[in-house]
Amino acid sequence: VIPISKQHGVITFNLCSFTSAQVLATTFDPFVGGRNFDEALVDYFSEEFRTKYKLNVKDNPRALLRLYQECEKLKKLMSAHASDLPLNIETAVLNDAWLLHFLGLCNWKTLWLAGGTKSLNRTHHDKSELQREDIYSIEIVGGATRIPAVKEQISNFFCKEISTTLNADEAVARGCALQCAILSPAFKVREFSITDVVPYSVTLRWKSSYEEGTGECEVFSKNHAAPFSKVITFHKKEPFDLEAYYTHPHEVPYPDSRIGRFTIQNVGPQHDGDNSKVKVKVRVNIHGLFSVANASIIEKQNTEGDHNDTPMDTESSSKNQGRDDELDKMQVDQDEGAQKSQAEQQNQADEESENAGTETKAACGDKQDHPAQPKAKAKVKSIDLPIQASLYRQLGQDLINCYIENEGKMMMQDKLEKERNDAKNAVEEYVYDFRDKLCGVFEKFITEEDSNKLTLMLEDTENWLYEDGEDQPKQVYMDKLQELRKFGQPIQERYMEHEERPKVLNELGKKIQLLMKAVEAYKNKDEKYDHLDPAEMEKVEKYISEAMNWLNSKMNAQNKLSLTQDPVVKVAEILTKSKELDSFCNPIIYKPKPKIEPPSDGQSKANGEHNGPVNGQSGTETKPEPAKDNSQQTKPPGEMEVD
Repeated sequence: VIPISKQHGVITFNLCSFTSAQVLATTFDPFVGGRNFDEALVDYFSEEFRTKYKLNVKDNPRALLRLYQECEKLKKLMSAHASDLPLNIETAVLNDAWLLHFLGLCNWKTLWLAGGTKSLNRTHHDKSELQREDIYSIEIVGGATRIPAVKEQISNFFCKEISTTLNADEAVARGCALQCAILSPAFKVREFSITDVVPYSVTLRWKSSYEEGTGECEVFSKNHAAPFSKVITFHKKEPFDLEAYYTHPHEVPYPDSRIGRFTIQNVGPQHDGDNSKVKVKVRVNIHGLFSVANASIIEKQNTEGDHNDTPMDTESSSKNQGRDDELDKMQVDQDEGAQKSQAEQQNQADEESENAGTETKAACGDKQDHPAQPKAKAKVKSIDLPIQASLYRQLGQDLINCYIENEGKMMMQDKLEKERNDAKNAVEEYVYDFRDKLCGVFEKFITEEDSNKLTLMLEDTENWLYEDGEDQPKQVYMDKLQELRKFGQPIQERYMEHEERPKVLNELGKKIQLLMKAVEAYKNKDEKYDHLDPAEMEKVEKYISEAMNWLNSKMNAQNKLSLTQDPVVKVAEILTKSKELDSFCNPIIYKPKPKIEPPSDGQSKANGEHNGPVNGQSGTETKPEPAKDNSQQTKPPGEMEVD
């Protein structure tokens, strides 16, 4: 099955096997997408307008943007209709006229880019042993696949009807949602093995000391698993450069196929003058970026025997000594890459043999002439080496820091601009809101004369906002808002006090009535309050009387005022009075009764021993009955006596 995804900027082909649940091949073309059709339409109509109307649309940015918008709409309409459709574009910036042009179906089909056919051929050749007859189904997704020419071209290439069972717009979103669920610890899904690949093969080149030649090796082939790391072993006496580039420049959609140059520094010979073993780790990370991760030099030191005559064995097996000294080896880091099969490891060994470093062969031959000598214990020490990377098409660190600084300045400028706009919007919002309320809820709380003055002030502020106040500093807007609130705040406070005052007055009145009932019950010798101190109750009665007088006086004074006047008592004062009443009276009135402790068991027993016969009772009646069985009264030690 071949799923084909054609989105706005790229077209992707995948060759999948459902029997083995594997992706056999994949390819893409970053220059064949929906936007490329838009550009083709823009070029087509630009040429038509230039030929017929002598107008160059591309010279005017506004007209070009308008043309792009109309071409995108036309593309969607042509995808749903198989008839000639007009293109309407207003070129007011050119000659105050409307241009009307028809796009025929034949011309629409000819705009299918040749890159799509190349991408189809590339997908087919990636798996050359697979024939068209082996393909079971062609599934297309993506908004750009609705173009009739795209469907026709794909169907003709594979000689098979295409399938549209998947939702063209939601297929990618569903895949993204599944990937998010896999990465999230909050969801549990089936285990899928998702392995990314390297889209273009990468090769390393270095300078060889043999006849001043160069050596090279393809470290990552096309469609190699990623992320992945490999370790390459070199035998060098001095610092050396590694140049990374894409193996096939014609496949890379960039003008320069070079990746970068990496200099391995601080490399020197061993103590005996031989080449040092340098291990270089190259990596393609999860983002598909190639880099030389680190480099290290292996130092060998003898711990026993003669340092000059005894050869050192630094490997685990002595039989591989000659080969290890001879070859520039490539080893795969299995911890970060995928597990390789035994056949792949054998192929890698063959590749190492072909890319052997010639500069170490002579040294190996010299070593083989020496007679066999007893082994000496070797100590291996790994030292990290500095790497100087010079990447092509990458900005310098100074320029990056400059961009970061400019970005910070722009962020601060955006923040200040947002605060300025917020201050301006606050003034505008206050004008509109308060003007509406003057004719509504605030109408009864302001005199007619003051209302006219305030309305005129609000209108002047509104006109100022759209004329001289269109672009003013933040502080100017804040001062203007403060000036408006100076006149509007008293009106708003009178309205709020009028709405909330009855509620708090009612609550204070209820509290005073409850306290008065408690004082009346105390005077009537109610058992609930018989433990209270009379002096304290007199203070409570006096405080309640003062609160009642304060409440009545304030209510009478407030009733004499009109709604346009400021209130005599505010809600905050009433709440404060209510809290003072609670804090003074409640601890006294609701004081709990003291608890009477019952007599203890020891006191009861003592009282029983001292009590004698009463009212002619005989002394024998108070004596306990003799025990029937002395053995029952004798308790074994350790048992608990129970009354």
